[in-house]
Amino acid sequence: MKTEFPSKSEITRNWFVLDASEAALGRVASKAAKILMGKHKPTYVPFLDTGDHVIVVNADKAILTGNKESQKLYRRHSGYPGGLREDVAGKVRAARPVRLVEEAIKGMLPKTKLGKQMYRKLKVYAGDNHPHAAQQPKALAAAK
Repeated sequence: MKTEFPSKSEITRNWFVLDASEAALGRVASKAAKILMGKHKPTYVPFLDTGDHVIVVNADKAILTGNKESQKLYRRHSGYPGGLREDVAGKVRAARPVRLVEEAIKGMLPKTKLGKQMYRKLKVYAGDNHPHAAQQPKALAAAK
């Protein structure tokens, strides 16, 4: 018996809207990563990008449980010696709330060229408006 794999023309891409308001950040991120990878489809194969597009709205209202708001660190490096910068989650949320959701989802995707390709299908917005109405995205409920 021969295993069938979907060709590029057979892969259909849908658009989904995920509302992050009053939902735990990790639960929103895991649901979005699953859809970006295509694990919710029967045509999923680990070496092809069969996933859909995901729009996350209300990223500024995602909840961090426990003391993560004051203890969770976000690190970035400028590339120069001594260029490591660390910020707590509360400061990152105040400056750029979209970054919390983007980094959580990016961390759940494969760390390969395929993962970067999947990450490009993610759109995150701090408010509840997005410019993708023409794609007719379907609403998804985030696990609370």
